[in-house]
Amino acid sequence: MDLLPADPVKRGRIKLLALAAFFALPVFAGYVVYFFGWAPGGAANYGTLLTPRPLPDAQLRGADARPLRISELRGKWLLVQFDSGACDAYCERKLYFMRQVRKALGKDMTRVERVWVVTDEQAPKGALIEAIDATRLVRMNGREFGAEFPADRSNVDHIYLVDPLGNLMMRFPRDPDPSRMLKDMQRLLKASQIG
Repeated sequence: MDLLPADPVKRGRIKLLALAAFFALPVFAGYVVYFFGWAPGGAANYGTLLTPRPLPDAQLRGADARPLRISELRGKWLLVQFDSGACDAYCERKLYFMRQVRKALGKDMTRVERVWVVTDEQAPKGALIEAIDATRLVRMNGREFGAEFPADRSNVDHIYLVDPLGNLMMRFPRDPDPSRMLKDMQRLLKASQIG
């Protein structure tokens, strides 16, 4: 049984309207989804995105007591953590996660630098310094630099990510999941043309 009329003109108009409706349906569906606020999947990143802001060119002290300016670290992505030189088990776990995430980046690991900002005058254990191979160890001169890193409670609770232009842009939660940190880093390095 044919549902279309026998008149060829009416038949053509109905086919044209059906074809137009077929192509207009996705546009209409998009507007409905947009205006009713349905968003599939949610956020794709694990770390908390921060409003990017340039870090001041603070002067820190390197492990050898040589002055080190923040601008000397530009050009690479920086994973930054704040902790006491005494470095408890939580501090050691963060250092380990930063090292493992960097190594897991494979050929892109040279684009990432790790920085441990020691928040006091205590000297880290020699065995720990050997274990964190090539992590930059710096000390703050005053508290102003640490205040630039927003935190829920304390900046000791987070690992931060600074882009190659010196902008603080992301922080990872307390007790981070290294596999999810790695996915964020891989996505950023793939999309970035700098650093």
